Amino acid sequence: MTPPLAGVTVVVTRPRAQAARFAALVREAGATPILLPALEIEPVEPDAAARARLVPDDYDWTIYTSANAVECSLHALPRPARTRVAAIGRATARALEEHGIAVQAVPAGASESEGLLALESFAAPAGQRILILKGAGGRTLLREELLRRGAEVVTGDLYRRVAAIPDEAALAAIEAAGGRGPLVVAATSAESLAALLEAVPDARLPRLREVTLLVPGERVATAARGLGWRGPLLVARSAEDGSMAEALVAACAGGSPAAAC
Repeated sequence: MTPPLAGVTVVVTRPRAQAARFAALVREAGATPILLPALEIEPVEPDAAARARLVPDDYDWTIYTSANAVECSLHALPRPARTRVAAIGRATARALEEHGIAVQAVPAGASESEGLLALESFAAPAGQRILILKGAGGRTLLREELLRRGAEVVTGDLYRRVAAIPDEAALAAIEAAGGRGPLVVAATSAESLAALLEAVPDARLPRLREVTLLVPGERVATAARGLGWRGPLLVARSAEDGSMAEALVAACAGGSPAAAC
């Protein structure tokens, strides 16, 4: 039986340290993954004042907004013991659980602030102290909405995303793959897509912006059009590796024109 993604090349733009699981999933489905990280993760070392402020057990809840936040926090901050722990999505929860940290709240669906805010645990947080551990920049919705609902909120930036230098061998492989069969670019955030487009100008890979783009959710899809992506968009339910891979496999198996399979 022919694998559903046979002949498809998938450009994986996740940071290199996080790309293995998604690359393995699409490879198992028959695709050829090419790693082209758009961003890399650079830890931010908290100073003494930040370390004193960002002690998880000083809060009612500690929210981890990514697997990167989990890894960086365990290197820089005390391990949570008494605080209740929330994760922005399943991948973040999995990273916590792999370190033996129990998770009391995680959205069932999309890995976004909206999913966490929809949980009963955060419906009425007035009077509670909440710590959000995250990367520098990014969306402010979670903090702002928890404040609006009456919580005392403290945030800690534990890493920053920096633009990756494109690997010439990967670019050459993408160029060659474009002449052999379907090409799909997978981008899990508007920030990573913007970094990719800046790093790889039209002059280098003129067809790149015209191939199928796999993204998590309509918010990132809308951002992609705003960034000038010209090709078809394939929208997954979330940025989880499994969700992204399932969306691509389902589209190809169903003959979706957006999947370019």
